[in-house]
Amino acid sequence: MKIGVVGLPNVGKSTLFNAITNAGAESANYPFCTIEPNVGVVDVPDYRLNELAKLYNTNKIIPASIEFVDIAGLVEGASKGEGLGNKFLSHIREVDAIVHVVRCFENDKIIHVNGSINPKRDIEVINLELVLADLETVNKRFEKASKLLKVGEKGAKEEFEVLQKIKPALEQGISARTVELSKDQKQILNSFFLLSSKPIIYVANIAEDEIGKPDNQFVMQVKEIAQSEGAEVIALSAKIEEELIALPSDERELFKEELGIVESGLEKLVSASYNLLGLMSFLTAGEKEVRAWTIKKGSKAPQAAGKIHTDFEKGFIKAEVVKYNDLIECGSYVAAKEKGKVRIEGKEYIVQDGDIMLFRFNV
Repeated sequence: MKIGVVGLPNVGKSTLFNAITNAGAESANYPFCTIEPNVGVVDVPDYRLNELAKLYNTNKIIPASIEFVDIAGLVEGASKGEGLGNKFLSHIREVDAIVHVVRCFENDKIIHVNGSINPKRDIEVINLELVLADLETVNKRFEKASKLLKVGEKGAKEEFEVLQKIKPALEQGISARTVELSKDQKQILNSFFLLSSKPIIYVANIAEDEIGKPDNQFVMQVKEIAQSEGAEVIALSAKIEEELIALPSDERELFKEELGIVESGLEKLVSASYNLLGLMSFLTAGEKEVRAWTIKKGSKAPQAAGKIHTDFEKGFIKAEVVKYNDLIECGSYVAAKEKGKVRIEGKEYIVQDGDIMLFRFNV
């Protein structure tokens, strides 16, 4: 899973990236500090892995991971190549989802590229540039689909119907992700690789002294736009998050407690990203290692097996499954089996988050 972190220059985008990935991306008080995208692979926090490692007496823990990409700051006119527009747009096309960082704090020492703090305007600048880039793509596809429809090309009718819905929305400056489509139509839309169809999470970057306080006027602006799109908003201080990650783990927890922070920015973002993309984790455990595997919600047992190795899916016979809570409560896999907590599941079993699975296969 690849998440692109975007925003106008100087909104705290690279500061947040540093905090969640500890990758040390350059962060400075001038536009276009980030030119080539910085990439950080982040372990997905999962307390269950540590508990299983104790149970199986193993030191090898392999968590699931997310790739975060810090993409160059965008300015008005990017769709026409302004600033680093063309690079920005090509990098964003490669990600699965977008984290849009919006500045929601005032600080005269940090330059704002548009001269003032206005989250609504800032969001509209980026969304409009994505929409304009998409409109160029859709106009080309619309013309091609029209010709294919006339000659009766297979699938042309379905594609044309989707384009008929998307094109007017883009012309009105509306993001493709907000257009109502059927499940089949959404699959067709995904094949267009439109920028404004990417699922999105808004991060309202607030000042350090705003932590724990009611939402300020700037955060409320972000929430209003997010609500109209059915998107989620996470309010955090990128600066505080950066300070947290620099502390030893024991001091970090104390600092979080003092500030009233229940979840770190990373934990919030990972949880929101998983929900946004409809993902979850199943687990494997043994003396050699305990490991989390990321799959789509609704995946069946053979598909889960295929995440480990394609041969597991091809030769799938059955899966032994025990719920995490049942295994911990029983104290061992043998005890869980004796108490009837280990189930034998076949090809139609829909995997649940936290299932601990052992696959039987034949190749």
